[in-house]
Amino acid sequence: MRVLVIGGGIAGTATALGLHKAGFDVTVFEAHPDAAEDIGAFLTLAGNGMRALAELGATGAVTAVGFPLTSLRLLDGQGAEVMHVPMGETDDPALRYRCLRRGELNTALQDEAVRRGIRLRHGARLVSVTDDPDGVTAGFDDGTTVTGDLLVGADGLNSTVRRLRMPGVRPVYAGQRVYYGYTGTVSAPGPDGAITMVRGGGTAFGYAVSPAGETYWFARAAGEPLPAGASAAPAAVLREQLLPLLREDATPAAGLVDASADAVMVTNATELPLGTPWRSGRVLLVGDSAHAASPATGQGASMALEDAVVLAKALRDLPEPGAALARYERHRRPRVEHNITVSGGLSRGTRTPSGPAPVMARPAEPDEQLIRQLAWDTPLAAAPSDPR
Repeated sequence: MRVLVIGGGIAGTATALGLHKAGFDVTVFEAHPDAAEDIGAFLTLAGNGMRALAELGATGAVTAVGFPLTSLRLLDGQGAEVMHVPMGETDDPALRYRCLRRGELNTALQDEAVRRGIRLRHGARLVSVTDDPDGVTAGFDDGTTVTGDLLVGADGLNSTVRRLRMPGVRPVYAGQRVYYGYTGTVSAPGPDGAITMVRGGGTAFGYAVSPAGETYWFARAAGEPLPAGASAAPAAVLREQLLPLLREDATPAAGLVDASADAVMVTNATELPLGTPWRSGRVLLVGDSAHAASPATGQGASMALEDAVVLAKALRDLPEPGAALARYERHRRPRVEHNITVSGGLSRGTRTPSGPAPVMARPAEPDEQLIRQLAWDTPLAAAPSDPR
């Protein structure tokens, strides 16, 4: 089977690593002319994402960048610590949560793919997809075409593959603007290896400090979606939007943002509707192309890495591609749509009967069913809704 993967970001490159490990002929097509563009944001890989990386054999490539996170703290609006708990499987260095810039993760995965001999074509911007009984053909803006047996759309939230094959599906606003930034000039309190969340008056804020002393921070603020072009505003403008909200509380947040110089960006929290189609003929969507969630749970990249392992196992274990893709979807859809629901609830500030809206999702304990599903040497079991 020859597989065309559209998108050389986290989901696409991880998918290629999984399919290559399963013995398939894979080529990745990335629209950007060189390494995938770093938009400046950072992310955390949770224990489930690190486990998926281990099954892909890519742990070393990723742990060479970023830094580990071993605990989670919660501060109240006065800056007092109200919770401090271990996070993830801290006894195993390969499974510890990891904080890193998105561009660092993209580059690490791309380098690993090239090292393994996977073809990675940069500057290949998709413009058409045609599907017939003999194969699926991708057309690019330079006039070239490539035909394969399966095309995987892994080209992110604003997926061209999804637009071409499921034109009625569009991301929707999830109720918050999300700011990201970095500062190395202000010391943020807290123990090494901790990510600190702040329960402020109107903004959810979090930060982690790298071993080099740089503080990575984010803020989620409710409000109307950003107007077109607003995300390109200068850092000084973005800081002034955010600082009045943070100065309502006696926490480290305002000081960190004020010291962030030019390293500030903002984006809308968005998600795809539940029930979004993932398959059309020989075309499958994965990662954010299929099931983008707001960033509140911090699970986007980890879910994409899980996709890569489960898809590779499904195609490896079931000889008929249609049956393999159906089983893949039955395994993945309940889990990723639960994440969309939980993350969207956090972003929209949905209150619970017992108290105010939570600012974070509690770190999950290891999931035995997921561990079996990701274990490379274990066949992918029949999903509960597989036909008998």
